[in-house]
Amino acid sequence: MASEPIPAPLVAFAGERPPAPAWFTDALAVAPERTTHQGAGVTIETLAWGERGKPGLLLLHGGSAHADWWSHLAPFFASTHRVVATSWSGMGGTDWRPAYSMDDLMGEMLATLEATGLEEGPVKPIVASHSFGSFPGMAFAAVHGERIGGLITIDSPFLSKEMRAKRDFGRPPSREPRDTLVYDSFEQALARFRLMPAQTAENLYIVDNIARHSLREVKKPDGSSGWTWRFDPFMWSRMTRRDPAEDLAAAKCRLAITWGSRSVLFPDEIKTYVRQQAPAGTLFVEIPEAQHHVLIDQPLALVTTMRAVISAWDANDKAR
Repeated sequence: MASEPIPAPLVAFAGERPPAPAWFTDALAVAPERTTHQGAGVTIETLAWGERGKPGLLLLHGGSAHADWWSHLAPFFASTHRVVATSWSGMGGTDWRPAYSMDDLMGEMLATLEATGLEEGPVKPIVASHSFGSFPGMAFAAVHGERIGGLITIDSPFLSKEMRAKRDFGRPPSREPRDTLVYDSFEQALARFRLMPAQTAENLYIVDNIARHSLREVKKPDGSSGWTWRFDPFMWSRMTRRDPAEDLAAAKCRLAITWGSRSVLFPDEIKTYVRQQAPAGTLFVEIPEAQHHVLIDQPLALVTTMRAVISAWDANDKAR
């Protein structure tokens, strides 16, 4: 028997914000610098916290997402780091492209490192990436790894092409023309927001904040206003990929690979394969009670994990 579809998580709130704990409200009160810069042929959206000259921390979001996926987590690092979250082309506030490639996305990373002061600190910047964001992140580690001090990946399975062909990871298909995705009201659009791959979520205040930043106002053919998503619906069908398992094996910087203990993307077979492919010295961390969307499921545990990894790398550097 087929399982029941997971309902859209924000329907019951009818556009109102779910109740949130104090730590979350306090984090969002630390407003980022919202800027753009040119790089790799597009205008790139960035959010930045912390002073230039501190150690750099670059945060990369997953597929069909945007930089504000990190807005409740980045402030936890702002006292010690220059923190930047960026939106990939085709997502968030960054330009769309006629076609997409890992080379383009790596170019965006290089441009962001240079434009936002992440390389002005006393050590090489650290990169943390969630889901799809780890594929260009790992390609960067393989091609430009000497530019960064390490890469922390979050629930990103680095599989061979053959392994990926056998699995459905819930990648969004090519969509209908964009006018079919326009909703009459902001509240109606919020009620349609779902996570991909589909999962339940307890921390709906995080889901709500992400969803609110996932929408943009547009004009409908009749001249009235409507709301639609801030990502290119044809991005996936126009994406040229690399082999992420090969990039993992070829990484030229330190790695920490983390995953949610309840993630559908990390069964035991995949954990074993990723461990086999990873370079010697790679750290592996399982985050308890998290599904794929670790940033939503266990945000404070993720902050602690990232802090621990960065501290371990810093201590290793000082011991040299």
